[in-house]
Amino acid sequence: MSSVLRSYKGIYPEVGERVYIDPTSVLVGDITLGNDVSIWPLVAARGDVNHIRIGDRSNVQDGSVLHVTHKNKENPEGYPLIIGEDVTVGHKVMLHGCTVGNKVLVGMGAIVLDGAIIEDEVMVGAGSLVPPGKRLESGYLYVGSPVKQARPLKEEERAFLQKSSDNYVATKNDYIEEAN
Repeated sequence: MSSVLRSYKGIYPEVGERVYIDPTSVLVGDITLGNDVSIWPLVAARGDVNHIRIGDRSNVQDGSVLHVTHKNKENPEGYPLIIGEDVTVGHKVMLHGCTVGNKVLVGMGAIVLDGAIIEDEVMVGAGSLVPPGKRLESGYLYVGSPVKQARPLKEEERAFLQKSSDNYVATKNDYIEEAN
């Protein structure tokens, strides 16, 4: 796994317990992965000019890009990337300097930009664009480019948010077991 974990200015990613990182992915710098996280093929994550935190049981799927924004005079904290627990980040998603709450699904090909905040229990539709600074309220489906609140989540959709995370933890465990 060490070839996928690279330092930046002497800071290496920190990895929790029972984590799976596909060997085709690259994680650089100030990145912390919680327990039971899975990082799938061809994910690029750069915690170079700010930090990335990914909570327990979250998964980042194939081809996704994770990055951050510099700290500067106009924005002293910059924009780190914070991903909560039980989050499913779909295939080919771009998350840049944003905050994603717990039990969130970010659909395939979505783009979430600097300073955006996705609260807990939200679904972001495939191909959606979340503009800089936009806040997505808990309990809703959001779709479009730019994203708009479509409707409240149904109970089965809320339940699916946890089920998706659970499914990826189980799949990740299969990959780890096969590697041993």
